Amino acid sequence: MKAQVLYDIGEISYADVEKPVPRANEALVKVRACGICGSDIPRIYKTGAHNMPLIPGHEFSGTVEECETAPELVGKRVGIFPLKPCMECAQCKNKHYEMCSNYDYLGSRCDGGFAEYVAVPTWNLLPISDEITDSEAAMLEPMCVAVHAMRKAGLEICAGAGTQQGYTTPSDANKSIFICGLGTIGLLLAMFLRDAGYRNIYCIYNKGIQMEKLVDMGFALSNLWDYREGDPADFVREKTSGADVFFECIGTSEAYERAVSLTAPLGTVVLVGNPASDMSLKREVYWKILRNQLKLVGTWNSSFYGNPLGTNAPALDDWNYVLSRLSEIRKSGFSPENLITHRFTLDEMQQGLEIMRDKADEYIKIMVEY
Repeated sequence: MKAQVLYDIGEISYADVEKPVPRANEALVKVRACGICGSDIPRIYKTGAHNMPLIPGHEFSGTVEECETAPELVGKRVGIFPLKPCMECAQCKNKHYEMCSNYDYLGSRCDGGFAEYVAVPTWNLLPISDEITDSEAAMLEPMCVAVHAMRKAGLEICAGAGTQQGYTTPSDANKSIFICGLGTIGLLLAMFLRDAGYRNIYCIYNKGIQMEKLVDMGFALSNLWDYREGDPADFVREKTSGADVFFECIGTSEAYERAVSLTAPLGTVVLVGNPASDMSLKREVYWKILRNQLKLVGTWNSSFYGNPLGTNAPALDDWNYVLSRLSEIRKSGFSPENLITHRFTLDEMQQGLEIMRDKADEYIKIMVEY
């Protein structure tokens, strides 16, 4: 088969490799679409992967072509939870699989989706309906990361969405919520917060295309701030005395300090952005956390309770929540697929990597389609 193979730092090539042979409890998935994640750029060009040579790519969807363990999955279109938990550690036994102590990971520790085929454990597969496109299904992973951050913030997003309990507006819908950093995750946060019924969502961005996507979602310009044009503190003071919830989606010391300084007493700071480098904490920022009794929340990955042998997982995990909301989100006139700004075939994929590495063009989500 064909794949984009990372042989060493900065050495990625479109190559012929052996098609994987699925083991027991695995399925052979023919990849239909795979998104390029921001984390793929340092992995490919700066730090390398945990194991090389490696086929990167963890945001992907496809169709099951072979599965001896669960033949009923053959022919099914699926989304893929990329983390492969050990099932033995304390976190796994408590169903916090995203915090597994000994996990494997498609696309960073073992071969992933920048290939024609991937061998995936059946547990990690989530069948999807025909109304979801291949590219939308490849965006399930970042969508679920956004929903996980919302839940870690303690927001009352509807756990019963898509179930018999129906969908209700949260009782804390009037909280002031700020998102700083409107890349793919930040924009998906804005989309799901709006869908969940929160009324006071404010976004701090730094690219014109981010503003355009927010307007397409239905956000008023008065709820948006370009921090290239001035101090975001002025924007926050104009809207509220401080954020009840502040999502920090950049991952720098400056952004972290801004989040703390702009959050109201007893508010919550949710740290979403991957750190770009070592980070430091000034004494006055630490004092602010203490004196305002702020809550700092870390979030990583998403909750997935597994899909053993094709059975339906409980609707309470992030992946099933997202699936339950997508049709309603589309009715609002905005699809997650609207965030795709560039599309490439597998053999052209390195053009997408270079756009992200060099920031040669404004982009949100770059998708590889097969």
